[in-house]
Amino acid sequence: MDTVALAVTDGMLNFELSMAYEVFAADMTGVADPWYDIAVCGAGAVRLGRFRLEPDHGLDQLPRADTVIVPGWADVDEDPPADLVDAVRAAHEAGARVASLCTGAFVLAAAGLLDGRRATTHWAHTDVLAARYPRVEVDPDVLYVDGGRVLTSAGKAAAMDLCLHLVRLDHGSSIANTVARRLVVPPHRDGGQAQFVTTPVPAPDNHPLAELFPWVMERLDHPLTVEDLARRASMSSRNLGRHFKAVTGTTPLQWLLTQRIRHAQELLETTDDSVDAIAEATGMGTATTLRRHFNRTVGVPPDTYRRTFRVRRMGG
Repeated sequence: MDTVALAVTDGMLNFELSMAYEVFAADMTGVADPWYDIAVCGAGAVRLGRFRLEPDHGLDQLPRADTVIVPGWADVDEDPPADLVDAVRAAHEAGARVASLCTGAFVLAAAGLLDGRRATTHWAHTDVLAARYPRVEVDPDVLYVDGGRVLTSAGKAAAMDLCLHLVRLDHGSSIANTVARRLVVPPHRDGGQAQFVTTPVPAPDNHPLAELFPWVMERLDHPLTVEDLARRASMSSRNLGRHFKAVTGTTPLQWLLTQRIRHAQELLETTDDSVDAIAEATGMGTATTLRRHFNRTVGVPPDTYRRTFRVRRMGG
């Protein structure tokens, strides 16, 4: 069972902390066994806004965890506590995977974990992070950055995106989707922070592509083109591209490919269908095409992915 440690101290944001706890402390009995063993670690009782929290363990337990989560830091103008920074650095040196949520990136940066790395934080603080830590390659236009053993997320809801991404890495797409459904959140969002900086997140039925998305999802086995999507949306291909960029942060073809890959992941995890059959069911056409796109997107061939997550679903 993987251990997830939440590193807490005075001045952290309770929203991100609670969100991470909801994901990694969920009761997944009968769905994913074993699940995570979660520990809340701090130097002592901490104040989170109007809430008081009693940690289970001290910060000295962080190096024993498999994954360390650092929630958002409320006041980025203040230096994070030295004992927290030292403990996070020690955990990384001990081999832990370290992830920050929102402004928790400032703690990772202070520990030197982001030097020479691409990272992100809440869009309102990306300039501050870049100015204070010039060795960090700050990307203001992503929801999260997966750097392997060091991961960072943008603000608030993007923290959930990163938590679900970690579940997807550990337990596969199907389990991550189950967690998302229980929390009534999307299992994955496309695009970056830029779409949220000046405009609100569109309501499900409040943008020009609202009816197009479910139509496409029901026809992933069809060889859809941009022209097909534009025709269905009753707009030109160029206008469709503009709306896709505004709503999803990506192009129609890239979005469509992403949906096909995700559907392929679920079929690999939950069925015995051959790769040829899955290629047909996801609109990839041939097993060769599926393997090429899947390997490039997921990082492993479909057969390897299936073996890995079949074993994990069976508790091996």
